[in-house]
Amino acid sequence: MGLFDAVLGAVTDNPQGGGGLQDIIGMVSNNPQLLELATRLLGNDGGVGGLEGLVAKFQQAGLGDVIGSWIGSGQNQAISGEQLSNVLGNDSLSGLANSLGVNSGDLAGQLSSILPGLVDKLTPAGQAPAGGLGNTGDLMGALGALLKR
Repeated sequence: MGLFDAVLGAVTDNPQGGGGLQDIIGMVSNNPQLLELATRLLGNDGGVGGLEGLVAKFQQAGLGDVIGSWIGSGQNQAISGEQLSNVLGNDSLSGLANSLGVNSGDLAGQLSSILPGLVDKLTPAGQAPAGGLGNTGDLMGALGALLKR
C-alpha cells in the first residue's frame, strides 16, 4: 500500500478526534504554505526528524501525552500556539515564520490548529507507520492530492 492509499484510508476510515479533513482544507486554503510547513515537520527528511523526531520533542517538552493522543485512536488533545512554540523552539519557529513572511505567534497558532488533525489522519489504527510518514516531497504530494478531492 502506498503513502497516498494510507492517507486516503486514514482520512476516510478514521472519524475520531478533531481536525477533520474539512477543517484542514479550510485552514490550508487560506494559506497553502501552511501545509508545506506541516509536511516539513512531519517528513522523514524534515528539520525535526519526521514524526519520530516530533514525538521526541513533545516528550522533552513534557507534552508527550498530547502528541500521543493525536497518534492514538482516541480524542485529540488540543495544543496552543504557545505550547507548540515551546516544543519546536522559538528560534526554529521564527525561521519558519520568516520564510513565509508571517509573525511566529500567528504561525504557531495556525500550525497548532492543523497538526493534531494531520497527525491523526496520517496515523491509521492509532499507530505511527513503521519507517515514518515518508519524505517531505512524497508527503506533500499525497496530501496535496487528497486535499484537492
